Amino acid sequence: MIDTHCHLTFSDFSGQVAQVLERARTAGVRGAITIATTTADSLATVALAAQHAGLFASAGVHPLYADKPRDWNQMHQAALQPKCVAWGELGLDKHHTTPTLSVQRLVLDEQLERIAAWRAQGIDKPIIVHCRKAFADLLPILRASGLPAPRFVFHCFTGDEHDAEMVLEFGAWVSFTGVLTYANAPEVRRAAKLVPLDRVMVETDSPFLAPAPERGAWPNEPRWVVLVARELARVHGMSEADLDAQLDRNAVAFFGPSLEVVH
Repeated sequence: MIDTHCHLTFSDFSGQVAQVLERARTAGVRGAITIATTTADSLATVALAAQHAGLFASAGVHPLYADKPRDWNQMHQAALQPKCVAWGELGLDKHHTTPTLSVQRLVLDEQLERIAAWRAQGIDKPIIVHCRKAFADLLPILRASGLPAPRFVFHCFTGDEHDAEMVLEFGAWVSFTGVLTYANAPEVRRAAKLVPLDRVMVETDSPFLAPAPERGAWPNEPRWVVLVARELARVHGMSEADLDAQLDRNAVAFFGPSLEVVH
């Protein structure tokens, strides 16, 4: 199985990435995608991925890092590396007050414009979306971008059934974290039940959001994505083995055949 979203360039994992990935492999997690938060971090993610088998990367600017220095050429250069399999994460976050929504929106618009231009030049990658309390604001922006809806995945989904319906109607994918396992998040489990099995993924978003029964542990690690998958299987009333196989197919279908090497 693959942890489709983690942040292994964060200082929490400094000098420990090899051990983290070995613990993941022992747990049956043979691949992970480490996600960028800034343009400089985009270069760091691809450099880290190049050092480890089964590790892949993304390139993009997280909305909560929209006020950090950015150099779009860094993001472009990162995207040209063979282990960069996605753009992002990008989007809007209305839970936090800084950076302001106007700053987030400016960077989002710039980023989508560049991704569209690079796509026209032949750099076609799927797009990882960060959306917190902003579905009604963000979906029209993504529609207007002209980028294909099936190329977007809404990562770390924490919305309710209505939010899930909006995302599915748009045509995007949905990815779940340890929040799916939390007793105080029944709306996320109800939403998960609505997501078709061929449009769903799982992730840890580590170092954040360790799933139950490890909730509260820091840092979260890719090995615990199996706990998220286990809960998703329970929600859908299917065997863990069948769901795991489906999740592997989904990850390859969305991020590309390079992920097949970890199967």
